[in-house]
Amino acid sequence: MATLWQDRVMGEAESEGASGAATGATAARLRRRALAGVAALGLPLLLASLPVPADLAPHAWCFFALFVGVVLALILEPLPSAAVGLIGVTLAALLSPWVLFSPAELARPGFRAPDAAVTWALGGFANGTVWLVFTAFVFAIGYDKTGLGRRIALRLVQAMGHGSLRLGYAVMLADLALAPFTPSNTARSAGTIFPIIRAVPPLYGSLPNDRSARRLGSYVMWTAFASSCVTSSLFLTALSPNLLAVAMIAATLGIEIGWGDWFLAAAPFCVPLLALLPLLAHALVRPTVRRSPEVVRWATSELAAMGGLSWREALLGVLVGIAILSWIFAGAFVNATVAALLVLALMLATGLVSWADVVGSRDAWDTLTRLATLMTLADGLNRTGFVAWFAAGLAGWIGDVPPVWGVVGLVGTYFASHYMFATTTAHTTAMLPVMLATLAGMPALPQGPTAMLLALSAGLMGVITPYATGPAPVYAGCGYISTGAFWRLGAVFGLLYLGSLLALGAPLLLR
Repeated sequence: MATLWQDRVMGEAESEGASGAATGATAARLRRRALAGVAALGLPLLLASLPVPADLAPHAWCFFALFVGVVLALILEPLPSAAVGLIGVTLAALLSPWVLFSPAELARPGFRAPDAAVTWALGGFANGTVWLVFTAFVFAIGYDKTGLGRRIALRLVQAMGHGSLRLGYAVMLADLALAPFTPSNTARSAGTIFPIIRAVPPLYGSLPNDRSARRLGSYVMWTAFASSCVTSSLFLTALSPNLLAVAMIAATLGIEIGWGDWFLAAAPFCVPLLALLPLLAHALVRPTVRRSPEVVRWATSELAAMGGLSWREALLGVLVGIAILSWIFAGAFVNATVAALLVLALMLATGLVSWADVVGSRDAWDTLTRLATLMTLADGLNRTGFVAWFAAGLAGWIGDVPPVWGVVGLVGTYFASHYMFATTTAHTTAMLPVMLATLAGMPALPQGPTAMLLALSAGLMGVITPYATGPAPVYAGCGYISTGAFWRLGAVFGLLYLGSLLALGAPLLLR
């Protein structure tokens, strides 16, 4: 009896200790969030109180201050990132007479700021890229429910699963194989690669939103995302902004760039990056699973237990094949997002997924909200004239430095300015014409090579933030890469990509 009493007392003490530790951890987490919230509110207020820079409208400076606060909140995470984006858009709409609209707009007859503000605030939800990202999550649901994702993942593990590094190279090569034919990295990486590799980490006991995520999932997901950014720059047809950039260069500078010209300029830095990328990610992300030959044997037995391909798996394979073929060959007739929504509709109609599955996908709706609101906020920088002011100041600065440093400054600033944009298309549309106009007015700089370097950076810069390009929100929201880790890895790989472009690509173009 005494022993039972002692065991009970010790159990209660341990329970109280665990409860106390949990309470302490919760209090520390709340303090950290409170400090993060104060910083995210305080910095915009401080910026807004500073003198407005010369030649910049006051409302544009105030909007920039608000945008900086949102970015800081995304990094520090006082709230989930989707909530941060929604709050930022709401504040901008609420304060629109002071942060969004110029005095001339407000004075225009018939202009109603509240109506114009809500139209602007909800504009991101009408963007095709946002819905293409959303369908990637629904595709993943289909892969899970039919078992096709597990079957393909088991095949991948069976062929390349002896070690995590070999898996990394397999994922990179899969993206590389699709890249020349898919002018949308969102369709290629988020819509095709992600739903498949999402089933691989659980086979190794690596689960999302869990301590085990670092076992393998973080490495596989980051490798897939970082690879898609390099392949997007390697081929002219791997990213639609590449084609847009070529058209802009031809119109502004009269320089024609063909598919072969692009590849020859990109290969000297993209090919080494791809060759080293899985190894570098392996060193930085450090999966705890290094070699696991027993998993290969287990995967073989699991495939045998699954038997032949079911009709549901075969049907999903056909539907996904339709989407991929549409993305590759039918871009002139069918928008990539419409093709993805068509396949989603067919998945619903055939019962491969249910509407309850779609409604219940927390990750899909969270990502949609986050990306839509961030795209809207990034658009505000262009709308208020901040981007044009920034580019004009850049042109004045570059005109006073030697040509070599002028090229480095122009390309480096163009690359870093992507922190202000939520898609490469928006960045190319808003910033590249200004950069090219600046370049055209500076005959001392080599026109063709510098323009090519600017265009080649479009895919690479997608790696820097969780919102920088279409696939980024998918990988950032998959549960395997924390927000802080994503920002840190994005900064490291961004510097690596930019350094490779300037150190390996620029000398060959400028010789």
